[in-house]
Amino acid sequence: MKLTLGHLKRGQRAIIKEFSAEKIPLKLLEMGCLPGNEVRLLHIAPFKDPLYLDVNGTHLAIRKETALHIEIDLIDNE
Repeated sequence: MKLTLGHLKRGQRAIIKEFSAEKIPLKLLEMGCLPGNEVRLLHIAPFKDPLYLDVNGTHLAIRKETALHIEIDLIDNE
């Protein structure tokens, strides 16, 4: 099973690995949601949607449906 942004728990950090460009809105790419960037899950809204993320210092909210298309590598939290 591939690990995606939609699987992160609050406070976890990860590196964006890859995604399907057709499934990701251009606005997310413009805001830094690109492979190689670090992401941290800040908060999950009620009913589990949307997810509030910190991507290289930029705070953004994305739908869980979109987050499930963005593959990540988890960073060990020390």
